[in-house]
Amino acid sequence: MRPMIYTRFAKVLAGFVLAGACFAGMPKAMAQDYMAGQMEIAQPWARPSTVRTGAAYFRLTNKGDSADALISVAGDVADKVELHTMTMDGNIMRMRKVESLILPAGKSIAIEPGSLHIMLIGLRKPLVEGESFPLHLTFKKAGVVDITVHVQAKPPASGDAAMPQGGGMDMDHSMPNMPDMSGGMSHP
Repeated sequence: MRPMIYTRFAKVLAGFVLAGACFAGMPKAMAQDYMAGQMEIAQPWARPSTVRTGAAYFRLTNKGDSADALISVAGDVADKVELHTMTMDGNIMRMRKVESLILPAGKSIAIEPGSLHIMLIGLRKPLVEGESFPLHLTFKKAGVVDITVHVQAKPPASGDAAMPQGGGMDMDHSMPNMPDMSGGMSHP
């Protein structure tokens, strides 16, 4: 009787050890949500990048009763950190800096691939999967909030903050086959 109890105990213990080993291989930091006043910043993330440009993404939700605006984004991750919009003009992709982003009361806006995004120009080091970096967001009414952007290959996919992929477009700012031709030129 005792050997059978020990055998079952050993199997259960082995199962826990195996499960722990599986979880140990998972990323340690996952994107999370932040609040600045009534502004919610959901699951900031960025794709890995091996060149001098990258982009950060998240969902903004204004939970307040009046409009607010994202008026600046800053960070030490790159020489320039800017809010950009991306549009297609025929077969030409056009990215332009946006000075501010107005968020109506009770609405959400996706900062996502293929649309509005936080452009990281002149990365100081590559964005490596599993790492993270801080960004500093300033809102006109809600004030400032520091967020942590997690570098991951795929967007977060939990709850309401699941990020769609830009209306079917999957934008990759890393352009691994393109040489760095910035030569110190400013980004439009």
